[in-house]
Amino acid sequence: MKTIEHITLPTKEECTGSLKNVIDAMYVLNGKWKLALILCLVQSSKRFNEIQKEITGISPKVLANELKDLELNYLIKRNVHPTTPVSIIYEATEYSRTLKNVLSELGAWGEQHRMKIKEK
Repeated sequence: MKTIEHITLPTKEECTGSLKNVIDAMYVLNGKWKLALILCLVQSSKRFNEIQKEITGISPKVLANELKDLELNYLIKRNVHPTTPVSIIYEATEYSRTLKNVLSELGAWGEQHRMKIKEK
């Protein structure tokens, strides 16, 4: 585990502001599926059924709700193609790609945590 040394602790005001920002971010990205959906769509645009096959365990109702939430927060885009039948393709937005570093760090922490748990 990495340790950070010689860094001054933030002030109470800085902690309060940072906590508000984290709470806002967690509100948008809450739940079991949102980050997985973003990662799925950052790889490539997909149709509803393709997403459901890739992310095992998510019900159609939950998937539909999560996609709506992500669209409302500008993290994904829903493209409707006027074909017969209508074709709907979901894609990650440039805004969702701003989460790249967050997801990378979270993935690294998750791996580190898994190894720590295995050790114990």
